[in-house]
Amino acid sequence: MLSFLGNIEAKLDSKGRFFMPMPFRKLLQENAEERMILKKDLYQTCLVLYPESIWNNELQELKSRLNKWDPKHQLILRQYVSDVEILSIDINGRMLIPKRYLEMASIQNDIRFIGMDDKIEVWAKNLTDQPFMHPKDFSEALKNVMTKENNYE
Repeated sequence: MLSFLGNIEAKLDSKGRFFMPMPFRKLLQENAEERMILKKDLYQTCLVLYPESIWNNELQELKSRLNKWDPKHQLILRQYVSDVEILSIDINGRMLIPKRYLEMASIQNDIRFIGMDDKIEVWAKNLTDQPFMHPKDFSEALKNVMTKENNYE
């Protein structure tokens, strides 16, 4: 089972390559995941690395909710899959992020990997130097989610 946890800092080389953090690489190897799917996050200024099996499951779930005869649904699917990249870890443990993705996520040199359960987010380090939510807002939102009130903004 894939469950990426933690946050790890790294640097890109001049070609846009990075070393996959060892805890993440080990987990991928243990689960026989050889390829990753790279996509810009839908909501945040970061990139998301999906192990290929996770990507395939998410894509199947989306497709199961779409009607292939509905033009709007076809646009949704096209938009979702049109800007993905298949990446592999080279023999040195590196992966290459294409320049257009670096630009989409405002990544220059320093990056931060954040394990998000079955996927990995890749952030420009400077965008993660502050908490994502103010601690008080986070504790209140978490309380609401965990008590099923779900009435937070």
